[in-house]
Amino acid sequence: MVTKKNVDNIQGTLEKTEKSEVIEVPVGRYFKNLRTNPWIASTVVLGVVLVLVLIFGTGGASGGAKISSDEAGQKVLEFLNSNPSVTGEIELVSAEQDGQFYQVMLTYQGQQVPVYTTLDGEFLVGNPVSLSGVEDTTATDTTATDTTDNSGGVQADTSVPKSDKPKVELFIMSYCPYGTQIEKGILPVATLLGDKIDFEIKFVSYAMHGEKEVTENLRQYCIETEQGDKFLGYLKCFLDASDSAACLKTSGVNTVKMDACTKKTDTQYNIMKNFNDQSTWLSGQYPPFNINKAENEQYGVQGSPTLIVNGKQANSGRDPASLLATVCAAFNTSPEECTTQLSSASPSPGFGWTTTSADSAAAAQCV
Repeated sequence: MVTKKNVDNIQGTLEKTEKSEVIEVPVGRYFKNLRTNPWIASTVVLGVVLVLVLIFGTGGASGGAKISSDEAGQKVLEFLNSNPSVTGEIELVSAEQDGQFYQVMLTYQGQQVPVYTTLDGEFLVGNPVSLSGVEDTTATDTTATDTTDNSGGVQADTSVPKSDKPKVELFIMSYCPYGTQIEKGILPVATLLGDKIDFEIKFVSYAMHGEKEVTENLRQYCIETEQGDKFLGYLKCFLDASDSAACLKTSGVNTVKMDACTKKTDTQYNIMKNFNDQSTWLSGQYPPFNINKAENEQYGVQGSPTLIVNGKQANSGRDPASLLATVCAAFNTSPEECTTQLSSASPSPGFGWTTTSADSAAAAQCV
């Protein structure tokens, strides 16, 4: 039987775990402690979730209609970001089905934190343990359309619509580590295919990484729009160390022309006006960046990166080989360049031209 005494006992146990800190909202404390004591999250999360259920109620047993993994991830993220005791930036890394739950992987203060939710997205769950001792392998997430060539590690979406000249739109935030990751993967593809595809970098309609991201988005938009022949060179340089001043010089960008464009575009879309007016910010946290707002709404863009090929969101590995295969699958008749062997090594998230063998960021986004 659930009583107030039960709740008090659970809260007392949590308080003894960290005597120096007063419990505010359990979920908030769970994330706040990660900065100095990452192990605490894994040891008390079940108790934290139980306290939430006992204090706030369940509203009935979980048994509603199943939602998608993406929807579940968004619900968890919105719940945590709406908690006043959670400070700092929480980002969604991935969300995928794990047996009878969705595992939602988040990053906070440099730590990756797994959170579980029921398939209807109604309840948070601690780290679930199978009482049968047998792993459930029957349930899988079927939302992805990737195909994998086990011999080469290529993960390409072959379900994209076809056209004579594929339109490839990559929506990013310029300082999102996962946006820069896929940019490093797609640059060799864009360079190889050249004018055989209609390739554009576009921007998510909000920024998550401060003023530097807003100004860099604006800068890249103007270079790509008015000095397109300089853009890929600038971008390749910028993705190395994010040194925009040096990259403007080495790529030969006309800065007078660029500055005129940024000033005009800033006025047209109220970029800095919105940045300086927090009442316009998304959920009070993220300033809008409305240059590509219409396309964001058209395609349902919800984070960085989002790859659109011929008007459809495409799921692809972020290595050059996978991205080339995805783009080439969108041709009515593939050009000879599609037979080129590009690297299947995934670029590392963030800046710098290193690669990674880890799959943990394969579907990660800044959302």
